[in-house]
Amino acid sequence: MLERYVSLLNFTSYKDFYANYSVKTPDNFNFAYDVIDTLAKEKPAERAMFWCDEKGAVAEFSYADMQRLSDQAAQVFLDVGISKGDPVMLILKRRWEYWPILIGLHKLGAIAIPATHLLTTKDIVYRCEVADIAGIVCVDDAEVICHINEAEQKLREAGKPFPRIKAFSRSVHSPPDALPATAPWLDFKALMDCAAPFTRPQEPVNTNSDIMLLYFTSGTTGMPKMVRHDFAYPLGHIMTAQFWQQVQPGGLHLTVADTGWAKAAWGKIYGQWLCGTAIFVYDYDRFVPHTMLEVITRHRVTTFCAPPTIYRFFIKEDLAKYDFSALKHCSVAGEPLNPEIYEQFLAATGLELREAYGQTELTVVLATFPWLTPKPGSMGKPSPGYDIDLVREDGLSCDMGEEGQIVVRTNRHKPAGMFGGYYRDDELTQSVWHDDIYYTGDMAWKDEDGYFWFVGRSDDVIKSSGYRIGPFEVESALHEHPSVLECAITAVPDPERGAIVKATVVLAKGWNPSDKLKVELQNHVKKTTAPYKYPRIIEFVDELPKTISGKIRRVQIREDNDTLQ
Repeated sequence: MLERYVSLLNFTSYKDFYANYSVKTPDNFNFAYDVIDTLAKEKPAERAMFWCDEKGAVAEFSYADMQRLSDQAAQVFLDVGISKGDPVMLILKRRWEYWPILIGLHKLGAIAIPATHLLTTKDIVYRCEVADIAGIVCVDDAEVICHINEAEQKLREAGKPFPRIKAFSRSVHSPPDALPATAPWLDFKALMDCAAPFTRPQEPVNTNSDIMLLYFTSGTTGMPKMVRHDFAYPLGHIMTAQFWQQVQPGGLHLTVADTGWAKAAWGKIYGQWLCGTAIFVYDYDRFVPHTMLEVITRHRVTTFCAPPTIYRFFIKEDLAKYDFSALKHCSVAGEPLNPEIYEQFLAATGLELREAYGQTELTVVLATFPWLTPKPGSMGKPSPGYDIDLVREDGLSCDMGEEGQIVVRTNRHKPAGMFGGYYRDDELTQSVWHDDIYYTGDMAWKDEDGYFWFVGRSDDVIKSSGYRIGPFEVESALHEHPSVLECAITAVPDPERGAIVKATVVLAKGWNPSDKLKVELQNHVKKTTAPYKYPRIIEFVDELPKTISGKIRRVQIREDNDTLQ
């Protein structure tokens, strides 16, 4: 499969990889037909996905199953009036139905909008209005359905259109009376079970530039942006799966991510199937570290990817109790990795954590690729196809060791998988992508070996008494102290220094807040980093404010800091 889309697969070094890796994109590429249906023809019985949930249910699917189920889903959409270019929102958590339903939309040339089950009524109203959503398919969750019903009522009261169809996909654990049985709600899985045979259109349903996916960003600094990805986007994730996650042919890959977020596209479908590994899906509502460890080891997962928070909880467990012999590679992304987590996980399991950096708008931009020796806390080096630079506020390139904003230069070519702009917002697109330069908004510096080190979002960097302080370095120092489970570094306005450093800290089990502990943490940071970076204010909290994707909302903490002044 890979040979169809990648010119070379064997490289002797990172230099060779960066210079010679390239993706071949055929005309009218459609992942559903060109990958799933092709694999169903060539390897019909091979395992494509293994699904299990926290209640003990399991299901296994071959590529032939995926073709059959996605055909059924495509036919259901056709029967209810969904066709090419129609936006359909999918709120399906980690239910196995997400995969054939998504592929079914691809088969029609429709636009899929993956969404989290944590959306409120207001969130759903906003998405329906700005994206003209034609249909919604959701989990059979009473709260989700309630929010959708409330959104429908608000839109109709305002004289605005609501999606033409709304459907749920019934779980094996749903009580029979848990959901409305009225006509406006369709049981999507029941319709799939009795769908007429689907006939593939004779003509291509899409061009490579047509919109395949719309992702709403998590909205940490304002209203969510609509990130537009085209039908060629899946090919950009061959690099993600093959060269960063290092998936195994015939293996079993688990990426910890809800299907509502772009991380699912990175690790739960496109690149993994293109590279010949089966997808492992663990469907859970509440993350329990020892349970996930037991699931990973019992089912012999071969490659694993998760955000740093997952590993942070893992190292608090007795990892010696688990058999990691099947696990070959581990990767990490989503937020910067603290070196302390890297070192403890390596000591306990013998597995290196290979970090990467990217955005919903992009694929893997920087990574610790196989030829690179990991430097704990570093994002690694640029991916092939990405012309990466660090620029100062004056637009000039940074010197080695100098902090600057990560940018992608697109004057020579656009990287495979890079977004096509923000949907229906040319002004916003132009504000971050102009003069053939895309500005990520993230700050970093580069060392003498060409490794990149994350500093923080450009609006997170703290300017105190003439010094620039990156929150990540201070957070990393705090994480080395055994009392700290999670923390966030933000600025508090100060009349003399301009701003001072504040640490908002969640304590690990067995530790209690005290003035003595505050002083201990301050002294620890002074010894670990430059003394001027220590947090002059430390606040202990039960939990940190986070986005619905799980990222720390430093903007909310900063707003609270301003309120206190």
